[in-house]
Amino acid sequence: MGERQKQLLKLLRGSKPGLSVDELSKGLEITRNAVRQHLASLEAAGLVTIGTTRPSGGGRPQQLYILTELGKEMSPRQYSWLAQLVVASVRREEGMENMGKRMNEIGANVAQQIRSQYPHLTTHKEKVEKLTEVMDQLGYNARNTTVSGGEAIIEADNCVFHTMANKDLEICHLDRGLMEHFTDSKVEHDECMARGGNVCRFKLTSNMG
Repeated sequence: MGERQKQLLKLLRGSKPGLSVDELSKGLEITRNAVRQHLASLEAAGLVTIGTTRPSGGGRPQQLYILTELGKEMSPRQYSWLAQLVVASVRREEGMENMGKRMNEIGANVAQQIRSQYPHLTTHKEKVEKLTEVMDQLGYNARNTTVSGGEAIIEADNCVFHTMANKDLEICHLDRGLMEHFTDSKVEHDECMARGGNVCRFKLTSNMG
């Protein structure tokens, strides 16, 4: 798969309703004909399919393109295989009633190890920005927004545990533990892809006052 096709898949991954040829052309900075050629290849590979249409201000409705389930599975999920082993082990040792607490502790341990690589982080904003960068490298396709009152929002449109979280929402506690301890924050999971949301959205409030 070429870089353009990877970029096209990434754009579609970030828009659950889908994108038109014009939007993909603008996002990729290539011609509409080139976009159509890439779409044809990705459709043939079973990664992209035709979605709904959208009104275009009086003209012909715009055809949208979306990822197939196979296309979603092509997304980078670099440590989900490790998490599956961890979850199975925890379930055997702790039982289902303690899963959430134990997954949170595992996330906290991961956060401690990663934070040790960045001793210069001091402000809440710096910690959130670095965590967003780390999560993006891990395959979450993450981005962050700073809001007033010492709060920040991290959104991710590629849950690396999506298949597992669909079966067991307790896995989400690993993400929360990671985020809470990396950024010294209280974390609220406002929107979840495993619960039907468009993204996973986390609100982080600094514990430092």
